[in-house]
Amino acid sequence: MTKRNLTVQLDEEVIHRAKVAAAKRGTSVSGLVTQELERLVEADERYEEAQRRAEGAMGRTRSSGGRRWTRDELHER
Repeated sequence: MTKRNLTVQLDEEVIHRAKVAAAKRGTSVSGLVTQELERLVEADERYEEAQRRAEGAMGRTRSSGGRRWTRDELHER
């Protein structure tokens, strides 16, 4: 996969703390950012796939001819 540069502007304190965190993990700030962005993107993709599956399952359930209630029926006292 081809890699490209990305410029990010951060406060000096954040940069310092990021360098310390990266050093503790034996990586670079770039490596930390890469790992976190990959986790974020993967989590987002998993969420969207789960949502698609859930919507598909709900669609199948609705079209199965099951009982449908009105709001009044559900809230009868």
